[in-house]
Amino acid sequence: MVTAIVLINVEHGHFDRIAQSLVALKGITEVYSVAGDYDLVAVLRTQSNEQIADLVTRQILAIEGITRTETLMAFKVYSSYDLEHMFSIGDEEV
Repeated sequence: MVTAIVLINVEHGHFDRIAQSLVALKGITEVYSVAGDYDLVAVLRTQSNEQIADLVTRQILAIEGITRTETLMAFKVYSSYDLEHMFSIGDEEV
């Protein structure tokens, strides 16, 4: 599993619409509204780097109202949750 975190700025007044559009995309598991320099944070979990690249460069950036993104690629997870097990349900190796 490949994980990326995308930090997102959006046009004022479009937070809910954009968050709903993001979370509807296959591969985006969570979208958070946050305080600070960014407006939204999206967590992406896919089977390959190519799927992450497609999500970020084609699908996310196609959503009207997104003004800026910054993508962080995760190398290793430190968690008290078994995330690999939780997100592998129903996944098939291709």
